[in-house]
Amino acid sequence: MKFFHISDLHIGKRVNGFSMLEDQRYILQQILELADENTPDGILIAGDLYDKPLPSAEAVEMVDWFLSQFAIREIPVWAISGNHDSPERVAYGSGMLEHAGIYMNRVFDGALQGYCVRKSAEGRKKEICRITKAMEQAGMLGEQTGEMEQVCIWLLPYLRPAQVRRFFPEKEIETTQQAVEAVLAGAELPEKQIHILVMHQFLAGASVCDSEELSVGGLDQVAASAVNAFDYVALGHLHRPQKVGRETIRYCGSPLKYSFSEAGHQKSVTVVETGEGKDVSIRTIALMPKRELREIRGPIDRLLEKAVYEAADQKDYLHITLTDQEEVLDAMGRLREVYPNIMRLDFEKNHMAMEDGPQTVFLDAKTPEELFAEFFMLQNGREMSEEQSRLVKTLL
Repeated sequence: MKFFHISDLHIGKRVNGFSMLEDQRYILQQILELADENTPDGILIAGDLYDKPLPSAEAVEMVDWFLSQFAIREIPVWAISGNHDSPERVAYGSGMLEHAGIYMNRVFDGALQGYCVRKSAEGRKKEICRITKAMEQAGMLGEQTGEMEQVCIWLLPYLRPAQVRRFFPEKEIETTQQAVEAVLAGAELPEKQIHILVMHQFLAGASVCDSEELSVGGLDQVAASAVNAFDYVALGHLHRPQKVGRETIRYCGSPLKYSFSEAGHQKSVTVVETGEGKDVSIRTIALMPKRELREIRGPIDRLLEKAVYEAADQKDYLHITLTDQEEVLDAMGRLREVYPNIMRLDFEKNHMAMEDGPQTVFLDAKTPEELFAEFFMLQNGREMSEEQSRLVKTLL
């Protein structure tokens, strides 16, 4: 079977004051087109559908449209809530949505939520049923055969220790690691069956970006060894595509860049394919945004040259660093005439290195004009002009 693994949509997000809704609609449409071309058997969404627990009406409408498009195509979806989502809102209507092939995690009740997906070898018939404890105990989960493929999909939404503790009063649950281990210990996983876990947590050893929210001191970290029993772990939470340990424990990354620390990332859809026995293969399909998120630097006159700004899309989201040593008047206004989507503007100047060792400064022995002149020199690496000196004297 073939599955698309995506996560961290963050619908409704604003980056440096810019609404990303138009860009998000564009990239979601691209994912739908990739689904039409690649015909996956299901979509795995590993959390953070929304950027806020109370999403805007526009964000709710967009997620509804996106999920409905898969229902129309008869492609089932398994989705969980992330740390940015309200788990109760994501769970609302989950029972009704299952009739349309949209399987959202329900309100957490202390156990994994599992589904058995069976598909005939010819691909003409597909059955999906919810895994119950009775099925697990009775050994009713079959194995891969030549006539029927079978995959078990398990949903584990973003969890905090307080959410889990009340279901396991006999266990000490103070960390996220302990909470996840307590929940996973209750699942029966037949060895001959392929098991996919959809999960939204921070696994120790993974690389992070500026746009992610992590707890202080690493209390939210979970060791990769906690999920070793699963054949593929579809992770959400971190925005950089990456493996953690083995290839089949994987963050697919966000579909869009949400911080300049992600400027060098190639965003993609992760394609997971199961084969005979326990075989799982992975590949990625690149996503191309409506507007790139880039960083450029240089003197303002250089950046405003036609040959420079026409070399790339002027409508990209930009972090510009100006390296001019002289003051630049109305830098933002001048730059936005050419680059309308500047998200951040910084100035970089060469400062004079201060002499090593302690220095004694007698402030009372210097006039305000002299003190300001020294400050100007430290900040700009040069002396003030005559006109600037006259202006300072007038102001002081």
